[in-house]
Amino acid sequence: MNEHDLYSEIRSKVDIVDVVSSYLPLTQKGKNFFGVCPFHDDTNPSMSVSRDLQIYRCFSCGASGNVFNFVMNYEHISFKEALSLLAKRAGVELKGFKIKESVSKNAPLYTIYELAHKFYQNNLNTSYGKEAKVYLKGRGINEDVIKEFEIGLSLKESTVLKDLMLKKGYDLKTLHNLGLVSDDHDTYINRIMFPLHDLEGKVVGFSGRIYDNSNLNKYLNTKETPLFKKGQLLYHYHIAREEVRIKKQVIVMEGFMDVIRASTIGVKNTVALMGTAMTKEQANLIKRLSNDIILCFDGDEAGRHATLVNGDHFVSLGITPKVIALNNDYDPDTYILEKGGEHFQSLIENAISYNDYKIKVLKEGVNLNSEEEVASYIHQVILEASKWNDEIKQEIVLKKLAKEFDMEYNTLEKRLLELTSEKNKESKPSVKESSLPTPKRKNKYDQAILALLYYMLKSDKVVTKCEKEGLFFPLETERVLFSEISYYYKKYGIMNVADFYTYLTDKEELKSLLSEVLAQELNEEVDKNEVDLLFQVVREYNVKEEVNRLQKKIKEEMDPLEKAKIAERIRKLRIGS
Repeated sequence: MNEHDLYSEIRSKVDIVDVVSSYLPLTQKGKNFFGVCPFHDDTNPSMSVSRDLQIYRCFSCGASGNVFNFVMNYEHISFKEALSLLAKRAGVELKGFKIKESVSKNAPLYTIYELAHKFYQNNLNTSYGKEAKVYLKGRGINEDVIKEFEIGLSLKESTVLKDLMLKKGYDLKTLHNLGLVSDDHDTYINRIMFPLHDLEGKVVGFSGRIYDNSNLNKYLNTKETPLFKKGQLLYHYHIAREEVRIKKQVIVMEGFMDVIRASTIGVKNTVALMGTAMTKEQANLIKRLSNDIILCFDGDEAGRHATLVNGDHFVSLGITPKVIALNNDYDPDTYILEKGGEHFQSLIENAISYNDYKIKVLKEGVNLNSEEEVASYIHQVILEASKWNDEIKQEIVLKKLAKEFDMEYNTLEKRLLELTSEKNKESKPSVKESSLPTPKRKNKYDQAILALLYYMLKSDKVVTKCEKEGLFFPLETERVLFSEISYYYKKYGIMNVADFYTYLTDKEELKSLLSEVLAQELNEEVDKNEVDLLFQVVREYNVKEEVNRLQKKIKEEMDPLEKAKIAERIRKLRIGS
């Protein structure tokens, strides 16, 4: 069995609707299934999944492909990893097959980070690492944890890593751009080193922590680099992904020490923001892991503020997270150290709804003897309740308020209805405010070419006719896609669109054009008369372009005889001879 047949067998044994619905809810409408696209900030079902074609497409962001593409993009894994995952699901044996991995243009940069990573790890296990290991042991980090999180050590000598890299043939500018060297010395000197990974698990940076009571900043993190984009990554994501799949729940923490500590008690379905400010990219990554989200930030004022800001962010995405509210200024790391794993497990099991947490925070510091403060608090609670899509919960909260402050329930309900009505008015964007992209108008030539490409996917006879007539497509991507379709037919004898997506792996422009081609509402069956009309339109375009080219040429030509020949050629083109 060759690679193409293997890919086709695996793809045919896993229904894309079943796979996608295992990640997110789908609703059937007609022949297709629809869901909220996980590949951009979205709350409306803009992604369509076709069981007939075994492909998906988002009408908003344009994400598209077959089941391999979906798993690769959703899980942030390579084609090889997606193939392995789906082969297991399909019950297909991969033994004996060597899958070719695409080589990233950043491969040399990953190699540099990996070399630095091994250098730091080795340092910790030498005589230079004794003091650092004593420190780590005092923090409850044993050898098993060191190995699990690949903790290392940068040395006191200030140019050791730089010198090593230069001997390996790497240049100083690259090392500086990657944040490993600053000026003429190593960036990290005498620090315990925690590797930072990208979503696929490759090392893309470091966080170095002091351990000798010096006056330097406690943590020093890798600067933004071509590989390290802090706002697009989550600490421990590559490990937590599988744990979340098992537990169906993800715990979001502030720092990587919190994640490491939680891991020591068996809680590994955790990710950290590496700071308190969550970006849209991070929120969507977390949402992609699971809709059952628990926020567990520090118990101090900054942690409470982070919980509110990030909690509101998730609510805006249509998810109400839960909250572990630590008190006495604990962070998860110190809480687990002092209280133990069982107590922390209990906090996870008893995490409260974000809505309840927010109301609790709103009440903190309210002077119950002040009518103004009580009125303000009641208004804020009703305002929050107006954002919920849960009438039962709204009623429960209003009844609690009515009982606690001896008020008429109807008064509170009236205010809730007013706020809900105001919110609904604000949420309806005007035509000018609409964020939907304005579709690019296509002329008849563009439409004809897209339609021809569509029918080429349906019939090799259309491809043969196009080759025979030598039709010229204006855009290079159109010409290349036509060439790929033609080659695919010649090599495999039949066109399967879902398998063709696999064939185009790593050719993003072509996959994007393919999605545009398939998005057209055209007949499933190839109509000869319609195809002939499309050919006529494209021929007209070809003639028009050739006439334009010759007209430019005739202006530049100095020889009267050559000018006459060009003019005659233009005349014949115009009369169709």
